[in-house]
Amino acid sequence: MTMSGRNVVFEEVKSLPVHRRDAEIVERKGLGHPDFIIDSVCEASSVKLSKYYLERFNRILHHNLDKGLLVGGRSAPRFGGGELLEPILIVVAGRATTQVNKGSNNEEIPVGEIILEAGKEFVKGNFRFLDPDRHVIFDYKVKPGSVDLVSVVEAREEVPLANDTSFGVGFAPFTPLERLVLMTERTINSKEFKSRIKESGEDCKVMGLRIGNKVTLTVANGIVSHLTYDLDHYVNVKQQLADEVADLATKIAPEFEVTVNVNTADRIYPGQPERSTVYLTVTGTSAEHGDDGNAGRGNRASGLITPFRYMSMEATAGKNPISHVGKIYNVLAFKMARRIYESTDAFDEVYVKLLSQIGKRIDQPLSVTVSYVPARAVRSGDVYEVNSIVNEELDNVTRLTSEILEGKVTLF
Repeated sequence: MTMSGRNVVFEEVKSLPVHRRDAEIVERKGLGHPDFIIDSVCEASSVKLSKYYLERFNRILHHNLDKGLLVGGRSAPRFGGGELLEPILIVVAGRATTQVNKGSNNEEIPVGEIILEAGKEFVKGNFRFLDPDRHVIFDYKVKPGSVDLVSVVEAREEVPLANDTSFGVGFAPFTPLERLVLMTERTINSKEFKSRIKESGEDCKVMGLRIGNKVTLTVANGIVSHLTYDLDHYVNVKQQLADEVADLATKIAPEFEVTVNVNTADRIYPGQPERSTVYLTVTGTSAEHGDDGNAGRGNRASGLITPFRYMSMEATAGKNPISHVGKIYNVLAFKMARRIYESTDAFDEVYVKLLSQIGKRIDQPLSVTVSYVPARAVRSGDVYEVNSIVNEELDNVTRLTSEILEGKVTLF
């Protein structure tokens, strides 16, 4: 049905909720994964540049730093030591306002300097053994934006105008497997966990498979070589990781029978370290040798990769936080979905899809689709509540800019 007010379509989905289906797959690429690193550097660059624009000109000027590439280095890890032979290369690319006309003078914006500083600050603040000065080369390829897009983004309107025709998708609630996968990576990369199992690197990817109530968690974790003294030590660390994750699973999802596998590509021959091949890293990330990264190839705005859900392929990282609906609408869709789900007991699942038109106000999307799997018969009061939440969130959409700049929302 189409509801009153904005163009809101409210529809029932004829399917089982994901948590009740026979199978489910969920993935999270963690802090030290190359895709997560490049997303984070692109986003840190956008945030730092936005704050510079606000401080100097009292508004965020046009920019999109959402294209990024991480080219892995070369390393030689070994038990008890190891060296980085060739540094990691991180390149941020996109468009930005590089100068501002101030009367008879043009003020140059130090876009490149801001990007380089943002990248170094992210690495320094999140990695114990990755040195941003010795282990990483930062670069940028940024040019001014096209006249038409700049005019859209910097229009003096009451509400920003969308600088793209795009859509955002959100859902609620998380399934037990989604919560488990998300919390597994966040736990492994917590300071408390690293203080107990210091050999665990920041590069941690978690893949969850559920068939019925049986769950297999496949964890890839780059064990730090200079803290791991021999093959027996490495095997003990793997077992500690598996035990910790299994214990976490009993607390988060006690209804599951969980099997935990860690670093399944290892080939271990007891007593024969020279024949064994294991996942060791010098710096805690596979970006030092084993893998590269692209912005937008990692987690969606849920913080997860969820093939059993509706998803947008938009990269949220690095897009400007005032008018780029590829970022704003994905954040907003999840916020709407959560509120709608929590407002009533009518729904097993809620999905929100927001579609923009370039040049139109971001509080006036071309369409809003609220899809639901019912938990009971939907009443008129439920429909009214959904309509109220959609309109209230759109009326306050500009609040998301400050929440994004303050790091209060999940982007990837």
